[in-house]
Amino acid sequence: MTKDALDEQPTFSTHMADAGTDVFDRDFALGLLSSEQDSLREIDEAIQRIHNGTYGICELTGKKIRPARLEAIPWTRFSEAAERELEKEGAVKRPQLGPRNTVAKVEAATEAEDGE
Repeated sequence: MTKDALDEQPTFSTHMADAGTDVFDRDFALGLLSSEQDSLREIDEAIQRIHNGTYGICELTGKKIRPARLEAIPWTRFSEAAERELEKEGAVKRPQLGPRNTVAKVEAATEAEDGE
């Protein structure tokens, strides 16, 4: 799916509806990829917090995050109260794309692993 989304698409089609569908499919695939990258980034940051000894501590309040919340959302950075406050203020982190060219590197690594 990543490879298909990154491949350059021709700008012509036999019908305008087909071209629209092609553009929608590509945008949808890139949206999924962005969401996956964001999830992986959150998990990587949680692993770093484990290594740093700050896992399970709210980044906003400095208080411990309840174990039940960590079990439900292992990568969470905030306690429930802090998360609600951030949502109220509109400060919740929005999904974002990773650094340029990281997708191609991931695809190349996957292809190399498949060849082993």
